[in-house]
Amino acid sequence: MVGPDQDALAKVGETVRKRLDADPKAYRVPTDKAEIYAVGEFLTSNECRKLAGMIDMVARPSTLYEGTYKDGFRTSYSGNFDSQDPMVKMISRRMDDALGLPGKIGETMQGQRYLPGQEFKNHHDYFFPSEEYWKQERKNGGQRSWTAMMYLNNVPAGGATAFPTLGIQIAPKAGVLLLWNNAKPDGSPNVNTLHAGTPVESGAKY
Repeated sequence: MVGPDQDALAKVGETVRKRLDADPKAYRVPTDKAEIYAVGEFLTSNECRKLAGMIDMVARPSTLYEGTYKDGFRTSYSGNFDSQDPMVKMISRRMDDALGLPGKIGETMQGQRYLPGQEFKNHHDYFFPSEEYWKQERKNGGQRSWTAMMYLNNVPAGGATAFPTLGIQIAPKAGVLLLWNNAKPDGSPNVNTLHAGTPVESGAKY
């Protein structure tokens, strides 16, 4: 499957792969079907607490792109952070540095909160050019490359990030940065990055 921005995504993939493979704190999740990494203690416990509090201030029912909405598909609460907030700026820069990418190609940092029973069912993070939203996203910067997600708390039960086609489930652990390449090394969309935020069974997930 050939996707938009394939050559650029291949180059970005190579840049980030080299950066993470050279990072002693980055752990590569064992699978040959996708590039998934975890970086432990990426955030301090104090940063996790502050970010979780900021999510509570901006959280609204999560939305989906027009044309992709299905009832009960994404039941969490989410909201964009103020990109000019000093702590958000500092953590964004740290994330850019971990990936080895310029911040200008990233999206606004968004917080998410899941309460018991809330989930985000199986989906891909890359854009589908056949959908109406692609016209706007193409202007906004084109196809998505890597996803970077930080866990802000330990969840008593449930709430794992599941990659069903890979048979991988990653339990939330406070301070961990989870990263994956939405493309294959050749820059084409990687269907194996299908993932879900499984229902929280107890407590909350930030």
